[in-house]
Amino acid sequence: MSDKKSDDYYPGRDNGEKEHFIPAAPAFAAREAPAAVSDSLNKINQSPGLSVLAYCLSSISMTVVNKYVVSGSKFNMPLMYLGIQNGVGVAAILACKQLGLITTLAPFDTEKAKKWLPISFLLLGMIFTGTKALQFLSVPVYTIFKNLTIIVIAYGEVLWFGGQVTSMILLSFGLMVVSSIIAAWSDVQHAATQSSAAMSTLNAGYAWMFLNVLCSSTFVLGMRKVIRKMNFSDWDTMFYNNFLTIPIIIVLTFLIEDWSSENLARNFPIESRNSLLIGMVYSGLCAIFISYCSAWCIRVTSSTTYSMVGALNKLPIAVSGLVFFDAPVTFGSVSAIILGFFSGIVYTWGKVQMKEQSKMSLPTTNRPVMSASAKSNNDAANS
Repeated sequence: MSDKKSDDYYPGRDNGEKEHFIPAAPAFAAREAPAAVSDSLNKINQSPGLSVLAYCLSSISMTVVNKYVVSGSKFNMPLMYLGIQNGVGVAAILACKQLGLITTLAPFDTEKAKKWLPISFLLLGMIFTGTKALQFLSVPVYTIFKNLTIIVIAYGEVLWFGGQVTSMILLSFGLMVVSSIIAAWSDVQHAATQSSAAMSTLNAGYAWMFLNVLCSSTFVLGMRKVIRKMNFSDWDTMFYNNFLTIPIIIVLTFLIEDWSSENLARNFPIESRNSLLIGMVYSGLCAIFISYCSAWCIRVTSSTTYSMVGALNKLPIAVSGLVFFDAPVTFGSVSAIILGFFSGIVYTWGKVQMKEQSKMSLPTTNRPVMSASAKSNNDAANS
């Protein structure tokens, strides 16, 4: 994402028009105010702390809002929800381009769209299965089990991209597996004291979670292979991912989901209809904001800091599920959250060590440079 410091239009800036009846002194003062505002905006734009905070808040709020929207007992239209998210995302990107806020979005290319379409299918599968898993599982359990995606991706990179797994990373994988087992055991123990319906809901959640791990890892590995050939900017990747999935979603939602007035009334009850619609629109905008904050964080800090923030951010996301929703707080669930959090730190530290070791050795292969959008999509798959 380009570092854009002086291309914005600010009201009151001298744009070649002169008002001859304005005295010289007030005109000078009018020019000073936008300059001060511009300096303040530049300081914000270069602030590492604010970029990290914005990234954390956007990712936490995205998870919480998604859980709120799909957690209704009568909600059964996830494809419609994804369509709204993607439609809002495309509209936001095009609006920002028209306003001059985005300058790196290339014109739509049909040939590139054909090549990118399989990646969009994988993205749709990842988001759909993630939405269904979040519908049936608590936020802490969902967050913990997303760590398993990291393991599948790591060994996929070993098989197809010549990656490696160090002893430190292997230790983190072991901690991730143990934390997932503890979380599942705690969940099953709690559901067993409730009812058979609670147990069946839990089983459905774990089935969707398993599919989500497969879809997420396939999406990340597939995108890594294709993105090298496309020469996409960050905004190109976001635009094609959102735009290409909309026709697919429209066809599937009308074929699979019930669009009768009765079912719409069940999904959007009068007492919460406005808040649900606001949440859906917000989630679409938040996806754009997360991608921007990811690129912002990488630009003003480093990819290492960004990775560490992503690992540390799993703890507040899991805790938000305990705070905002009726997730069971037990010794097992709390232990799983802490262990999963610690495994993320160990994994990130292992990746940092691997990166430092690679700097000390001569390169033997040309490794592709992953763009900020690819990093943010990778993080989305693992958060």
